[in-house]
Amino acid sequence: MTDVNTFKPEDGNASDRPPSMADVAAVAGVSHQTVSRVLNDHPNVREGTRVRVLEAIKELGYRRNLAARALATAQTRTIGILTIGSEFFGPQSTVLAVEAAARAQGYFVTMTSMDSYDFGGAVTALNHLTDQSVDGVVVVAPHDKVTAAIDDLKLKVPVVVVAARTDVPAGDPVHYVYVDQRDGARQATKHLLSLGHRKIVHVSGPSGWFDATERNIGWREAMAAAGNDAVEFPAESWLAPSGYAAGVSLAPRVKAGEITAVFASNDYLAIGLLRAFWEAGLSVPEDVSVVGFDDLQIAEFYIPKLTTVRQPFADVGRAALTELLGGERGLQEPRMIAPTMVVRASTAPPPRN
Repeated sequence: MTDVNTFKPEDGNASDRPPSMADVAAVAGVSHQTVSRVLNDHPNVREGTRVRVLEAIKELGYRRNLAARALATAQTRTIGILTIGSEFFGPQSTVLAVEAAARAQGYFVTMTSMDSYDFGGAVTALNHLTDQSVDGVVVVAPHDKVTAAIDDLKLKVPVVVVAARTDVPAGDPVHYVYVDQRDGARQATKHLLSLGHRKIVHVSGPSGWFDATERNIGWREAMAAAGNDAVEFPAESWLAPSGYAAGVSLAPRVKAGEITAVFASNDYLAIGLLRAFWEAGLSVPEDVSVVGFDDLQIAEFYIPKLTTVRQPFADVGRAALTELLGGERGLQEPRMIAPTMVVRASTAPPPRN
């Protein structure tokens, strides 16, 4: 291997400018095309040659000129991510997983976040991403106004949406990846039913959110299959204050024996419920059982430890990127990932009257 201190690149000393691909080729004793093949992980390169090129890259401290590469290939190797407010654990966990998976594949990530969930805001955010010449977009904003904007824009780049949408138009080029929300809700409800509960209330998520809709459907299906009435208490938001408000309203009904269990549409709502029940002098799970959805890290450390449905957010993020880079968009069914029931201390058989 040539000593980098004595090597003289064709256009000046190595210290005068960053090393180029031609410099790497000269040090390795190969063609410019061979260096390009190694950089792009082309299979038709002998292993000895590949090692020699990689050693030259390391010796020279060569870094790829991504701007030049983008001009040559019409690709920026940048993925756009559209997401929602940072207070939402599930979407943000998915975003982090997408970013990590993209980085592992040699892609950069540019991100924009929506402050409100309306059609106009979604259009503006999506146009902002595509104006940056991204190679594809991952949307982690499971709201019907966002998918309406995607349908309307008909973006020219690949798009993967993380949302439990079941009304995808036939032939839609957009691909969907999501956790099976409906099955997760069925698991939560069946768990309560197996303990002997029949008076179960569902504190549902806000309207317009695909996940809330699917969880509501799964809960209703499980209740109907058991021959029980489905009593719903809609929450105003996904956040703990809405769960607390629901708990304040439901506590008298728990004391009257009208309710023995609550399935909350996410863990934040469940934690708000636990606080309200505690303030009302109710014991969980002795007086009322509570189940959440998501499996926040805090769920295991709350008192009592929260029974919930775990969503594998890291798996969802990786799957979304895989579909974006290699999925046959429009040819495959939406990709569903299974959730897992996590039983902890917040559920028990109903109290005896």
